[in-house]
Amino acid sequence: MLPNLTIEPKQPADSCVIWLHGLGADGHDFAPVVPELKLPADLATRFIFPHAPQIPVTINGGMVMPAWYDILEMQLERKIDTEQLCASADEIVKLINQQVELGIPTERIIIAGFSQGGAVAYQVALSFPKPLAGLLALSTYFATENTIEMHPANQKMPILIMHGRYDDIVPESLGIKAKNSLSEHHYPVEYINYPMPHSVCLEQIEEIGRWLTQHLHKD
Repeated sequence: MLPNLTIEPKQPADSCVIWLHGLGADGHDFAPVVPELKLPADLATRFIFPHAPQIPVTINGGMVMPAWYDILEMQLERKIDTEQLCASADEIVKLINQQVELGIPTERIIIAGFSQGGAVAYQVALSFPKPLAGLLALSTYFATENTIEMHPANQKMPILIMHGRYDDIVPESLGIKAKNSLSEHHYPVEYINYPMPHSVCLEQIEEIGRWLTQHLHKD
């Protein structure tokens, strides 16, 4: 099982967000965001921030760093190690199954990811064989668009894509491309952009809080 940082709610958890960091970061990267989401006090959501393994990354001169997969070339469509990406996706599936064993149904689990972590999140959520609560894709791209086997279990899964208009690491065109691809496959996808670079902003975090509340709050 991947090492991870877990943040528990004040009451026993009945829902979960598994949130994947970007290249060179770790699970601590997005942990400070949790209180800024301003989730309702009665929303018993566990946050899991897994740590990617340490591997050599080709575009960074072979430097060893936390990464979900190797990036082989810096180009618009990004030549990547798809096999490694799918292996990381399999590890996230293990975390989902662990949460199910702990009593949280898949319909109460959201997969989120930033940048490289978002590419893995696409693979995980769209191919998962049981319904999930949602997919949150932040400043990322649909790296396995041409190889993924989408599972009909998540055809109606809410998807929120967010991207910075001034992103010079993952151009916004790739976020829009993912949105268009999912729309063509009739997924309920929402797209929001912000005047920011390859990062997150407060307005965006507040919107994420509203979106999580919408899809995880019990009536």
